[in-house]
This record gives sequence, C-alpha cells and structure tokens, in this order.
Amino acid sequence: MDIRSQISMVFHLDKCIGCHTCSIACKNTWTDRKGAEYMWWNNVETKPGTGYPSKWEDQKIYKGGWEKKGDFLNLKGAGKVKGIKNLFHNPNMPEMDDYYEPWTYEYSNLFDAPEGDDQPTARPMSLLTGEPMDVKGGPNWDDDLSGTPDYARQDVNMKNVSRVEQEAMFQLEQMTMHYLPRICNHCLNPSCVASCPSGAIYKRGEDGIVLVNQNKCRGWRMCVTACPYKKTYYNWNTGKSEKCILCFPRLETGQTPACMHTCVGRIRYLGVLLYDADLIKTVAISDEADLVSNQMEIYLNPNDPKVIKAAKTNGISDDTLEAAQKSPVYKFVKEWGLALPLHPEFRTVPNLFYVPPLLPTMGKIEDGNYHNSAEELFGGIENTRLPISYMASLFSAGNEETIKTVLKKLMAVRWFRREETVGDQSKEKLVEILKEVGVSREVADDIYRLTSLPTVKERYVIPPAHREEAIEMIEDSGDVKGNTGFGFHHKPERGL
Repeated sequence: MDIRSQISMVFHLDKCIGCHTCSIACKNTWTDRKGAEYMWWNNVETKPGTGYPSKWEDQKIYKGGWEKKGDFLNLKGAGKVKGIKNLFHNPNMPEMDDYYEPWTYEYSNLFDAPEGDDQPTARPMSLLTGEPMDVKGGPNWDDDLSGTPDYARQDVNMKNVSRVEQEAMFQLEQMTMHYLPRICNHCLNPSCVASCPSGAIYKRGEDGIVLVNQNKCRGWRMCVTACPYKKTYYNWNTGKSEKCILCFPRLETGQTPACMHTCVGRIRYLGVLLYDADLIKTVAISDEADLVSNQMEIYLNPNDPKVIKAAKTNGISDDTLEAAQKSPVYKFVKEWGLALPLHPEFRTVPNLFYVPPLLPTMGKIEDGNYHNSAEELFGGIENTRLPISYMASLFSAGNEETIKTVLKKLMAVRWFRREETVGDQSKEKLVEILKEVGVSREVADDIYRLTSLPTVKERYVIPPAHREEAIEMIEDSGDVKGNTGFGFHHKPERGL
C-alpha cells in the first residue's frame, strides 16, 4: 500500500440556497484583478442548466478528461501529438463567449452628466476593451431559470431523461431545480497535470492540492482543454494559467477556505481522506458502472491499525491521522455512503463529493404527477420530481441504483426524524425502512446531527500543516522506492 493523505470536500446540495456568497468571497480574495475578470474559481450553477462555461459537461465539444483504451488511459483533447496539432488553433478550448465578456458600468456618467430632463444611465463597458458593449451572458446567467428552453432543456444530462419525464419536469406546477456549487476537484488522477507540456502543474504530496507554478507556466493552455470541469483558466494579462488553490495559505494557518468560511447554507465540509495511490490506475480504468464503487475502495479506514502503520511508514504524521479519524468527509463518503463524485466518467478520480438533493420532502404521486400534500409523506424514490436518470448522469456515470441507494438512506433519516419529533409515523414501518438501507437509529441520528447541527470544528477538520517537512524531504525516507515521506518521487515544488 502506498498510503497518502488528501484534503477533500463534501457539498450537501439539499442545504444550498444559491446565494453566491461563496463565489463573491473567492472573487474578492483571488481573482479581483486584471486578466482574471472572467474567472470564477468558485461558481454556483442552477441545475438543470448549461453551466459555466456553457455546456462544460459536454466533452464532445471540449475533449476534457480521460478516455479508456483497453487497460490504458489517453487524454481526450491534449497530449504530445494532439498538442502539436492544436498548437496554433485549439478548437476544443472554451472561448470568451463560452464564459462571458466581463464588464463594468460607466459610473462616471451618473456623476458628470449635465442637468437635464432625462435620467442619466451607466452604460455597460467591457473590461477587456474598455468600449461600450451589449451584455449577453454572465457567470450565473441562467440562475434560477430551470425549465426555460434556452438553458435547462440544453443541459447535457438530459440525454438520459425520457421525453415524458422531460415534459413533466417543465410543467409549471412540477418545475424543479437545485443548485450545484463547483470548485476545483483536486483530483487523484488530474488530467490538467498530465497535459501540461511545461510541467508547471503539480499535486502537493502532503495534502493533494493541485497547483500551478507560475514561474514554469508558459501559457500553452493544454490544461484548460484537459480539465473536464473547466476549472483551469487562462489569464490574458499575465499569459499564465490559474486555478483554485483551495486557499492553501489559509489551510496552512488552520483557517478554512474563503468559500467555505462564508457559506451561508453551511453546506460545505472539509477533511482528510487516506487513500492507496497504488489503486488509482485500477479505479481510473474501471467500467463506467463500477467507477463510483471502485473509487470508494481507494479510500481507507483511518482507524485500521494496518492502515495507520502503513501511513506512518510513508511519512504521514500523527496529527494528520487524527484529523482523518475525525474527518466529516470520511463519514459522508465512506462510512455512510451518502456523498458521490461529480461526473466520475471523466476518470480524474475527483475529491469533491456531493450529497444529492432529495427534492422535495413531502408529497404524493398521483396519475404519474407529483403533488404537494400533507396527506402522504415522502413520495417514492423512483417517482422523485428530479428524475433518477438525471442525477445518475451527474453523480454516478449513469448507474441509477447508486443514486437510489443514497436517496433511500436520506429518506430513511427523514422518516427517523419525523418519528422522533412528531411521532405520527409508524414505528414498525420506520424499523423496516432503516433495516432496508442498513442504517441503525444511532447512525441515522449521527447523519442528522452532522447535517443539521454541526459546529464549525465538526464541519472543518483541518490537520496542522507540515509544509516544512515536505520541502525538506528529498530522497531519504527509508523507502526502498526512493520516495520522499509523502509519496513524492522528487522534491516538491515551492509556492504556486
């Protein structure tokens, strides 16, 4: 076993209110400068919808991520041969129109306009050219517009939803939507790292954060094409690539990332996962139906004595192990099996997980239609307002059984809380429901408390930083492979 530690995240989608506070916090901290006006390292999308950049999920357009060729993986749109062919023209890279042309307003006209009978206005001005422009799009242009022909019906994930279900989704009385906040996934098999001709992008060994060395970056932009989540950006002013750094300067001082610190809905959790690096290839080349289950196998129990011994042998500190044992991410992802990766079929093995939305909590199914009603609680999982096939396309590479299992567990917790607080549900039925999903009353209560009543220290378990050890460790770790203590095969890079 080659055990390493990874800072990972969980976003609970039933709690997201779509306020975009996280996006603004990130914007003000990292990308409020020339060349980065259009960058949103954190963004919140409305689903169903086309997202940012437009249709980023459609790899027929952008050629991001990996494709399986037998027992090997190839980059879809990057690599040596493809990179040379697309050196002067890359048709698979998003253009500014796919993001949006950033703008400000001519506020001076409001203050300097001469007195008159008309109301002066502040025209939109391009932040790129400085010229007046017509605003045609923005980073959350389809915010709250689920059900409209221009956005929701163009969602790539609709391809697996039947025509009958789609028509039902877009009836006003049954219209549904949820929010999908996104940041860099800091993947275990990052295609951005593999695609960089300059070797500027690297994955830190001590915590798994993926960074771009600004001194090495030469602006090839292969990483923009290769990232299937489109979370690597090109700074047109500096000629360098940039991306989410998971606020590592904050983490190294024990603080949470800005987007998580400001989250109004308290949907975000951060903690350490221990994983076996020897299994990454096995997971990445799995059949699509097995991608999620195999990825779960790569994460190891931090309380297992064998895992602890192997982790210490590989240089993982005691306080990192302690943080892994208290990690809320481990509970949601591995122990309870409630959080799933976004688009695992991209084969990057992402480390940002989502608890799927259980919309809505009350109602009944009648003649194939969903109705809000207090007469019958909790409509059948198969008849949820948001089709199972849609959520399976998002979170389980099309495996609907995986989604059903998660939703049934979430439903069981709600049944449990209803019986605990109101007492109007059958105890016999509750026992049957909990038994079906393999959840005890104690575990159901733990899930409820970490979802609804967690303290800050329970949501964010940040291990003390050991950056100084990572930099000092070069070759001498007692590892026969010559690795450094954190699994490096060479000296770690400094800074960005």
